[in-house]
Amino acid sequence: MVILGILCLVFVWEIFVPRSFTPQEPILYSAQKGEGQKDIAHDLKAEGIIKNGFFFQFYSLISGSAGKLQAGIYDVSPSMSIAAIIQKLVSGDIAKKKVVILEGWDTGDISKYADAKKLYTAKDITSAFAQDFTANFSFLKNKPKTANLEGYIFPDTYVLPIEASAQDLVKAALANFDKKVTPELRTTITKQHKTIFQIVTMASILEKEVPSLEDKKIVAGILWKRIDNGMPLQVDATINYITGKSDARAASKDTKINSLYNTYKYLGLPAGPISNPGMDSLLAAVYPTKSPYWYYLSADGTGQTVYSKTFADHSLAISKYLK
Repeated sequence: MVILGILCLVFVWEIFVPRSFTPQEPILYSAQKGEGQKDIAHDLKAEGIIKNGFFFQFYSLISGSAGKLQAGIYDVSPSMSIAAIIQKLVSGDIAKKKVVILEGWDTGDISKYADAKKLYTAKDITSAFAQDFTANFSFLKNKPKTANLEGYIFPDTYVLPIEASAQDLVKAALANFDKKVTPELRTTITKQHKTIFQIVTMASILEKEVPSLEDKKIVAGILWKRIDNGMPLQVDATINYITGKSDARAASKDTKINSLYNTYKYLGLPAGPISNPGMDSLLAAVYPTKSPYWYYLSADGTGQTVYSKTFADHSLAISKYLK
């Protein structure tokens, strides 16, 4: 009985007690297809993850897990017991990475973020954004061939396998966009004699200009009305897209830049989206609020959106609300 008790203690110690009692940084371990419990046990012992390869093989056999270990890349560490590691490999709980794309980010912002977080290189992200996914997603068919995927990378949190490429991230974001822009929305857009590209472009402006859904809808009504009446949009956010600045208002000299994104110089929508808009901005672009207003501004310090019916009223609002 003493011997049996000692054997049980050894069994429990080797299988259910981790090699290290202090938290250890996980490493990426790749279990190759066709490898069995013996190969995996040898690798994990060599990496210093487990104490004893024999007990890894022994437990995988008696637990019925030997034939269920799945190939993949896993997060493992000496802080994990043999039982926990085997459970991870059986369940296929592969290592993942989380990519957060915020509303209003443009493709440059996403590239910088991914590079800084060491998720992808900026070069890989830029290259993925330039690829043509029209064959995979019908909503891209009216996008100009010269335009990249700016505006279509739906803001969200994406959890992907650790080995997922930048192209996989873009596909996931486009699939999300495809799901969010429902058949009902697409029918409404068609009835308005607009294209998804035009809606995305307008939504990208709204995302940068005003924060709330109510304001987005009113501003959308103003901007669509300006387009219909041959008035320039004169949106500062489109100038900032050209210059890369993040100023609240565009400098006078910048409004003279010769670019199709310059809505002070050219009528209508800019050449393409200036950010990746969220759902509120997309809905506002499709369902704008009609109003008597022609002008708007964001008051300094408060973020309040101030509306005006005439240019004279707008000029007074500028002197009152802007420093």
